[in-house]
Amino acid sequence: MPTQTNQSSTQRTYLTLRNEIITGKLAPGERLKVETLKENYGTGASPIREALSLLTSDQLVERLDQRGFRVAETSRHQFQEILNLRCTLEDMALRNSVANGGREWEENLVLVHHYLSRTDRTDIELFEERHKSFHMALLEACGSPILLRFCGQLYDLNVRYRFLAGRSKSYSRRDVESEHLAILDAAVSRDVEQSSLLLMDHYRSTGAFLAELID
Repeated sequence: MPTQTNQSSTQRTYLTLRNEIITGKLAPGERLKVETLKENYGTGASPIREALSLLTSDQLVERLDQRGFRVAETSRHQFQEILNLRCTLEDMALRNSVANGGREWEENLVLVHHYLSRTDRTDIELFEERHKSFHMALLEACGSPILLRFCGQLYDLNVRYRFLAGRSKSYSRRDVESEHLAILDAAVSRDVEQSSLLLMDHYRSTGAFLAELID
């Protein structure tokens, strides 16, 4: 059984690797050698292997048969699959959440949006943390932990591609903050149809920008 220290090392390594994959610091297809990662992260081989196994389950790392690990590849086809799944599952979760969420859900949603709106986008790590918190808070009252877990995993897979869009001049001209505010207003007004329409448009707008960038 892993000790508490090993568990903590695994968690730290997992979160660091996950962040570097999502933000593109570790490029798609890049080999992940245990010995190199040990030196880079100052930890042992066991936490590295455990973290890589967890990331394999998250679809962010690929296990190479008898040859170790690499960062999961990206492609136009995969992005479209992720986008379609995300729209389908989040639409289901959002509709249930907006219809059934109580006062506590509404207050939390307003609060996490407030924190997001006050966050400097140049603080990438904090912004991403709060951006995900907002999107997941929208779905929190859907009543299905399994559905929420799938939505969270798809968020992480999708956000790798959004970092590509962030380097596009056309993407930077979008008023994403206004899009978030409109989604919030529709959700707290308990307008299920408008909430769904705005969130799907929000995702598909990103998809349209990405289409010209991904080969």
